[in-house]
Amino acid sequence: MTIRYPKGVHPKASGEVKKRTAKKYSPKISTANRGMAFEKAINESNQYYIDHDRAVITKRPTPINIVKVDYSKGAKITQAYFETQSTTDYNGVYKGRYLDFEAKSTVSRTSFPLSNIPKQQIDHLERVLAHGGIAFFLIQCVSLNETYLLPASYVVSFWKERPRESIPFDELKKNGYLVKEGYSPRYDYLPLVDEVFLK
Repeated sequence: MTIRYPKGVHPKASGEVKKRTAKKYSPKISTANRGMAFEKAINESNQYYIDHDRAVITKRPTPINIVKVDYSKGAKITQAYFETQSTTDYNGVYKGRYLDFEAKSTVSRTSFPLSNIPKQQIDHLERVLAHGGIAFFLIQCVSLNETYLLPASYVVSFWKERPRESIPFDELKKNGYLVKEGYSPRYDYLPLVDEVFLK
């Protein structure tokens, strides 16, 4: 018996299996979400330090002025604005010393852009340094899968002199310190604070 196939359709040879190409799934993560994930991990690390009585470091709240609130379904803020420009993300006390730092994340494959640092943060960190506080940046390099502690004194100097518009990763590695990553705490940066600022 002969089987007639529609025009253009041909039978597969026996044993022939159609190969499927598996599509690789790569979720797109927005800059905001990436930054929030980094911030959440630092918050958890800071909570670990508090729970183990190693330091008291917390996220600084951003002051806002509330203009409108919708009370129809509970209290929901519908309009607000920032009262003052933000300074840095975190501050606290460690071994009797004031500690202040900013957390930044970059997807660049070559450098950390200075455009990520507003002037008011530089001014704030300069004041902290002038009064003997410990100040630094935690910079997450997504493309390298590495995070560095970079002293604020270096960043302030680079920001003011502007030899270029970004800090190359080579410079970051030379002047910064690789933060140990683990499970708990996720970012164990206090041993580096000891090494860099409290020798």
